[in-house]
Amino acid sequence: MGIIKISENMHERLRSTSTALSRSINAQAEHWLRVGMLAELNPSLSYGDICRMLIEAEARGEDLSPTQSATHGIEQVA
Repeated sequence: MGIIKISENMHERLRSTSTALSRSINAQAEHWLRVGMLAELNPSLSYGDICRMLIEAEARGEDLSPTQSATHGIEQVA
């Protein structure tokens, strides 16, 4: 686990969103990082598509990484 420095504004957004969604601040940050990473690698997908991928991966007990997104029928952009 590493430490990431973020702005106070982003930390406050993380804090308020994590409270609203009943997640820890770290879990909320990780969720946003994962969604953003998948969005950059798969620009044709909507937010809903990405969330569905994450939910399905979680149900299978997987952690959806960039290399795994290609194996789940998602085209990656190089």
